[in-house]
Amino acid sequence: MSAEPGVVDLLLPAARDVRVAGAPPSRARGGPRGGAARAGLLLAGVLVLAVSVAAGTRIGAADVGWTDLGRVLGARLGLGTAPLPPLLDSLVWDLRLPRVLMAALVGASLAVCGTVLQAVTRNALADPYLLGVSSGASAGAVTAAVLPLALAGPGAGTLGVTGGALVGALLSFGLLLALLRRTGLDSVRIVLTGVVVGQLFTALTSLVLMASADADTTRALTHWLLGSMAPARWDAVAVCALVTPLGLAAAWLCANALDGLAFGADTAASLGIGVRRTRMLLLVMTAVLTSVAVATVGAIGFVGLIVPHGVRLVVGPLHRVLLPHAALAGAVFLVWTDALARVAFAPREIPVGVITALLGVPLFLLVLRRKGEL
Repeated sequence: MSAEPGVVDLLLPAARDVRVAGAPPSRARGGPRGGAARAGLLLAGVLVLAVSVAAGTRIGAADVGWTDLGRVLGARLGLGTAPLPPLLDSLVWDLRLPRVLMAALVGASLAVCGTVLQAVTRNALADPYLLGVSSGASAGAVTAAVLPLALAGPGAGTLGVTGGALVGALLSFGLLLALLRRTGLDSVRIVLTGVVVGQLFTALTSLVLMASADADTTRALTHWLLGSMAPARWDAVAVCALVTPLGLAAAWLCANALDGLAFGADTAASLGIGVRRTRMLLLVMTAVLTSVAVATVGAIGFVGLIVPHGVRLVVGPLHRVLLPHAALAGAVFLVWTDALARVAFAPREIPVGVITALLGVPLFLLVLRRKGEL
């Protein structure tokens, strides 16, 4: 799965002096050097995330005070006995807290996927939607939503959309693997094939919407396709809370292999890394994380592009350090982005995917300029 740590460590001094997924050498050296410094930075990230989750739970069209937030959490955790207003309890526990936790989990997933894909493909512009999995999940969800069975009732509709998204994601990923089976898994072919698969399923989504959906369903699904944390509930949070740590753990165990892949397939193979097998494992991991995220909250772009580059400038390119910091940064970023989406035009809520796109496009152009392609 990965090279021996001692072998990969021979390349670590050089790793600080090369462009890894677009990180300039001068900035790559600027990361925290000692274990204590890295641990302190990681702990600071955890504290910032905890504060962000608490603050994000308060923010909305109806503001919730710190005292009220503490009362609700205390009562739900069995630490308080005072009766709570039902409206306040429902607002915090059933609506706000699940969506904030979902934002943190999805943000962490997408940031980790972007970090992994930028190393696997050696493409500084790679993000979780590179493989077409997001487009496949969207097509599956739209197809399920316009079927009569999916519209039989509220519960059936939710189950149909989520299940359809997962099926669509698996179909798109299966098609990607089938197209790559005879051509190999080199980075250029992965990128080009992913773009083709994504465009195919995007066209299928538009076709299904135009042919089968009525005006109300089309409006609702279009809003969902732009990405929104509003549908998040505790059952969906539980699924993401199970999948996201497993994905992060799998990526972190492959950290040495990712360092080798960032130098190219030949270098990685010379270090004893099973390039094809490791790439396949990492591609499957990113596909699963992305499909779960899209099935729950819709398509949210640019998180996997923005966050890894920003974190890489701070901690350097080595993946055993980069991955956990990227997960924390992605979680914090999406929590605050979702909060902005709730209050920017309150009481009207805009899709969080619109905010991430508005932030991501100029940063995308900045990355292109840094690479000398613009």
